[in-house]
Amino acid sequence: MDGEVLRDDQWERLTPLVPGGRKGRRGPRSDGRRFFDAVLWLARSGARWRDLPEDRFGPYQTIKRRYYRWIEQGIFDKIFEAVAIDPDMEWLSIDATVIRAQAQAAGGRPKKGGPQAQALGRSRGGFGSKIHAVVDALGLPVRLHLGPGQQNDMAPACDLVRGLPAKQVLADRAYDADSLHDIILEQGGEPVIPPRRHRKYQHAYDRIAYKARWGIESFFAKLKQWRRIATRYDKVAANFMGFIKIAAIMLWLK
Repeated sequence: MDGEVLRDDQWERLTPLVPGGRKGRRGPRSDGRRFFDAVLWLARSGARWRDLPEDRFGPYQTIKRRYYRWIEQGIFDKIFEAVAIDPDMEWLSIDATVIRAQAQAAGGRPKKGGPQAQALGRSRGGFGSKIHAVVDALGLPVRLHLGPGQQNDMAPACDLVRGLPAKQVLADRAYDADSLHDIILEQGGEPVIPPRRHRKYQHAYDRIAYKARWGIESFFAKLKQWRRIATRYDKVAANFMGFIKIAAIMLWLK
């Protein structure tokens, strides 16, 4: 399966960013590459933790504990920020997509944060979450946010583009709001957003540049090829977001 394991060149880029691996008397204390391969296998296949092939990756309990520890320490966030350090800022595209969640994702325990830590909700698409993303001119993810399924697309939009001075920012008419326009203009960019039909003043926008919005639709299509992401089973949003960040990292390393 493509992307199931790391290539040598990909691991070379990740090695300085992966914690652990200090040598002891019997060799390295942990095999970071095997752990990363195990998580990639899970993300690609959509399998349960207990379905990890033990002969290839070792006991699934060990992989699972280490994954949760990396989530708590923000390791995947740091790796993503490191590999996505040089985006193509000719233009940015922003949009959101709904991820359907299975019944197993419901019922978060209070000690894990309860419903507030789950980013789950009900929308027309059913029970699920919504991934909000900003991609660069090459269709590579720059910023990601996870919210409940019923969340309005505009809710995290301003925070997602703030501090990203692109020449143009592309979005559909769901993002036609003065607050977003103002941030883009303050950062020296041009909003390429069709006006909502109810606006009294129908502002002009670059229709040719708007066609480049296919970049973010392509990103979502690639993201949903990872079965652990296309259907959500994780109860806690941070754990599910970890798999999203892994897929994003692999797109940058491709």
